[in-house]
Amino acid sequence: MNTTSTAVQLLRNSLDRFLAKDMKGWTDLCDENVVAEFPFAPQGSPARIEGRDALYEYLRNYPSFIDVREFPKLKTYPTDDPNIAIAEWSVSGKVVSNGNPYEMSYATFVTFRDGLIVNYREYWNPMAFIKAMEGTRFDN
Repeated sequence: MNTTSTAVQLLRNSLDRFLAKDMKGWTDLCDENVVAEFPFAPQGSPARIEGRDALYEYLRNYPSFIDVREFPKLKTYPTDDPNIAIAEWSVSGKVVSNGNPYEMSYATFVTFRDGLIVNYREYWNPMAFIKAMEGTRFDN
């Protein structure tokens, strides 16, 4: 297996853990100094998170808010850099608190070093997120 397919396989493995709602397992795939970037994060949500522990704190309750049930679309791509992989993917599920459908598409760029995620950059539609989460409170 060459290093390019390794980056793609590592990315697919991380998405498998996400689908399994294993947020601890997902963050265990990250370097302790990981940087996660969400350039289109809505107001009140972080656009940048630094460190595995902080990222876990951000993600750990995600399954109690959004019940992701499947990935209707998942395409992964190697790049010229053997440590970087890209994914175009979508999720389908429900918002736990209000029963709204949760349908979201993502473009994710992931950089690995020594088999761990060191940079995770994810693009998604904040307006679709806000609409799906309507009425949901995150502070309780």
